[in-house]
Amino acid sequence: MTPPDPKRQPEAEPGAAGPNTPARPQSLMLTFFGIHVLGTGTALSSASVIDAFARVEVGEDAVRSTLTRMVGRGLLARHRRGRRMYFSLTARAAAVLADGEERVQRTGAVNRAWDGTWTLVGFSLPESWRRERHDLRSRLVWAGFGPLQSGLWIAPGHVDVAPLAQELGFGDRIRAFHAEAAAPTEAGPLLRSAFDVDAIAEGYRSFLARWGDGTAPAEAHDDLGRLLLLHTDWLDLVRGDPHLPAEHLPERWPAEPAEALFRELSDRFAPGSRRIAQEILDRWEPEA
Repeated sequence: MTPPDPKRQPEAEPGAAGPNTPARPQSLMLTFFGIHVLGTGTALSSASVIDAFARVEVGEDAVRSTLTRMVGRGLLARHRRGRRMYFSLTARAAAVLADGEERVQRTGAVNRAWDGTWTLVGFSLPESWRRERHDLRSRLVWAGFGPLQSGLWIAPGHVDVAPLAQELGFGDRIRAFHAEAAAPTEAGPLLRSAFDVDAIAEGYRSFLARWGDGTAPAEAHDDLGRLLLLHTDWLDLVRGDPHLPAEHLPERWPAEPAEALFRELSDRFAPGSRRIAQEILDRWEPEA
């Protein structure tokens, strides 16, 4: 989950890169603005963003082109102040980041509160609507759905589908239901039919392998860089995890130790990251 217009989610939704692959600059940029800008009402100068990204070995040209693309995609707003250029979050990007923060801070990686219900979504779009079908499928994956069979997607628990249908403008082309499985259907096989459980588990194992020795990847030069890479890796995992019910997952599900490691390292890197950010980030509060 890379949409070019407001009806499509940014390319980091869901996970743009796995924990064992270098994060794309836009994923890093969204995470960076989520850590240092979300909720502050401030904008950052391009020069200070370039300085920050040098700490994770992302060059000036890549930073400038990423900032420009994200302005074009409605994720960042550009402000000129004298000879300097500043960038702030748009309302759309702030909503995306706030949702990611909600998943990280409150939802958690392990679903132990499933009530046995499912949300089902059926749709029928003309074959010629290729872009619209891509948009809808991307949004369904982002919302925690998996494809059960042709035109029918499921997600555990109650998911509010109305905002998604309204945003995409599909109206009565989408049907949504809340239901429980009935015999002979069992939850475990149902999960494996709709979701790649093995791939989700491998993502968490890769995260543990990348971060589990207590040291950050070599491209992170200080705590600001370490926190940025850590949060980008974790958000990629969370965005790709439909929060499947724990009781129907394999034993020793790796999400729990991976989440514990993420929180431990985040607490370790955060103070140093804040200190460095205060020293290097050039902030400005644009007029409303």
